[in-house]
Amino acid sequence: MKKFVIERDIPGLGNLSGEELQAISQLSCATVSELGVPYHWIQSFVTNDKLYCVHIAESEEVIREHARLGNFPINSIAEVKTIIDPTTGANT
Repeated sequence: MKKFVIERDIPGLGNLSGEELQAISQLSCATVSELGVPYHWIQSFVTNDKLYCVHIAESEEVIREHARLGNFPINSIAEVKTIIDPTTGANT
């Protein structure tokens, strides 16, 4: 399984209510269930006009199928190659 970051343009996203964001979340979860393949939505970051999502899937094609089924926009998909944090390279 690979980890991906997905960028979605959604104008006005930052102004949506909690209920509207919950509906998007529920649709994404239902769509994951429909895929019939291993797929995990980890989390998403909401900004004013963009949604940045972290998903784990076998391939970019599966990410695109999730978007198609849920009618979610995709502006870009990037496979995560590694993760760094403030402890990267620290001797412990």
